[in-house]
Amino acid sequence: MSTPAARLGMTARTRFEMGEVLAGRGKGPRSLLLFAGPAVVASIAYMDPGNFVTNLQAGAKYGYSLLWVVVAANVVAMLFQALSARLGIVTNRNLAELSREHFSTPVVYAMWGVSEISAMATDLAEFLGAAIGLSLLFHLPLLASMVVTGIVTYAILAAERQGFRPLELIIGGLIAAIALAFAAELLIVPVDFGAAARGSLVPHLADSGALAVAVAILGATVMPHAIYLHSGLTQKRAPADTDSARRKLVDFSNREVIVTLSLAGLVNMAMIVVASGAFHAGHQEVAEIETAFHTLTPLFGVGAAGIFLVSLLASGVSSSVVGTMAGQMIMQGFTGFRMPVWARRLVTMAPAFAVVALGVNATDALLYSQVVLSFALPVPMIALVVLTSRRDVMGAFVNSRLMTSVAVLGTAAILVLNVVLLVQTFGGALPGLQGV
Repeated sequence: MSTPAARLGMTARTRFEMGEVLAGRGKGPRSLLLFAGPAVVASIAYMDPGNFVTNLQAGAKYGYSLLWVVVAANVVAMLFQALSARLGIVTNRNLAELSREHFSTPVVYAMWGVSEISAMATDLAEFLGAAIGLSLLFHLPLLASMVVTGIVTYAILAAERQGFRPLELIIGGLIAAIALAFAAELLIVPVDFGAAARGSLVPHLADSGALAVAVAILGATVMPHAIYLHSGLTQKRAPADTDSARRKLVDFSNREVIVTLSLAGLVNMAMIVVASGAFHAGHQEVAEIETAFHTLTPLFGVGAAGIFLVSLLASGVSSSVVGTMAGQMIMQGFTGFRMPVWARRLVTMAPAFAVVALGVNATDALLYSQVVLSFALPVPMIALVVLTSRRDVMGAFVNSRLMTSVAVLGTAAILVLNVVLLVQTFGGALPGLQGV
């Protein structure tokens, strides 16, 4: 005889079983898996093609010395993704919606403008990354690869019509492919694990070029659209009508954030380690995805190069899907206007097609997009800190003074880094750093 849960669809069944756990009628390891999903989807933003480019340049030119930047950025990411998830769980609103409700109209439209720019910069990196991977893997023209990428991402987005669970499983599968690919690369490429450990723990910037790459790593790791998206993925996802149930949800969410972003951090570190082991000793000039692919082939064989491209393709497709979801959520939250997914997909693809049509180097465009993201990042960070520190918004779940202080410090650190990068960009002197 079938149970009520068994007769439901995948997403409805998940909601039913969540309710059982929150009511105290379900326990065990499976209960943790029921609540997994939002952080998994958000975490792909931390393994997108922008990360490939910045980590490739970091490892090839600076070896293991910038691994500490990934560690620091990942800690900041965990804090802000956890806060974003909690905001959605407690309020049943996402960050963009709450910003529209609690901030003045000029501030809201300014936030929306910056957020749309960051969404386009994000999708530029993700869409181009997938297209480059497809082009190199199957020897297709780049424009043709971009069209195929657009069709594939739209097809995956269509899975959301069946509920949140099918889409989460697809994204999770693509993330697993990326992680397994870099685990395989670590077995192929020689690695100095002692030097990697030192680079992870000891902060060091060799020159102003290293600073620029470090800020790009930050922009590629802590992503504005992921901060907006996570609150939307957790709002109204599980039936939580009491503070007790919300507290359980927040606890499940925090665990998921730690696990998934730890994995994302390890993948990012693996990217730098592989680039360092493959290129730092004799090919420091490698700074583009295409060059890395063509250099890997004679050094370590077709297998190593092919695995690299498969991981890039999985990263680009999955992150492009997530980027479109985030863009849709940002627009609807700030303006109340919902654009059809196909239209949003066309709008976010346009900058990538423009870059290719104008003959701009695709890898350079990817790197510059990450710097743009680092400048847009403080906007959602500041809004998130303000809203989660307000008792009228969060009630019993308002930030503690310690949590607020740590979040403010993280936001301030990113603002300072952006100012330093701006000074460097316009030729200003940076004490302690020599120009390159």
